[in-house]
Amino acid sequence: MTAGTDRVRDDAERRGIPIEIVERPVATSLEHAAQLLGITPAEIVKSLVVKRSDGSYLFALVPGDRQISWPKLRAIVGVNKLRMPEADLALEATGFARGTITPLGSSTAWPVYADNRIAGKRVSMGSGEHGYTAWVLADDLISGLDATVADITIEGTTN
Repeated sequence: MTAGTDRVRDDAERRGIPIEIVERPVATSLEHAAQLLGITPAEIVKSLVVKRSDGSYLFALVPGDRQISWPKLRAIVGVNKLRMPEADLALEATGFARGTITPLGSSTAWPVYADNRIAGKRVSMGSGEHGYTAWVLADDLISGLDATVADITIEGTTN
C-alpha cells in the first residue's frame, strides 16, 4: 500500500467503516476503470470536491454515470453559489490528487453530501492513490461520514 491508501484505510477503521483497498491497473477514464473492475460506471462513486463562496469546501458523492445538479445541491446546502475548484485547490483542500479523492483520510473533514442513488449498493471509489480502488458498502460510508443523503444529481458524466 501507499501513504494515501494508508490514510484512507486508517480513517475508515477509525470511523468503523469496513473497506477493502485493491490494486488495479491505472485507468484512463471512469469508463476504463469500470471495465477494469468488471462493473458499471454507476457502481463507481466519484468524490467531487466543491468550493463554497466562503472558501470552505464540501464533498459530493456522485454515481459515475451522473453529474452534480447545481440547483439541487445549492438548495440542499442552502447557498447561492458553489463551484468545482481547480485541481491544485482540490489537492490543497483534501491532500489527494484528482482521480484519487475520497472523504476518507482527507486532510480536512469537510461535510459530505451523497446522492441517494448510491444507497444500498457496494461501490468502488477513490482510495487516495492512482492504481488502487476502495470497495465499500455505501450505507456504511454514508453512516460513518455522517453524510447528508439527497437527490443531488442529473444524468450525464461531465463533472
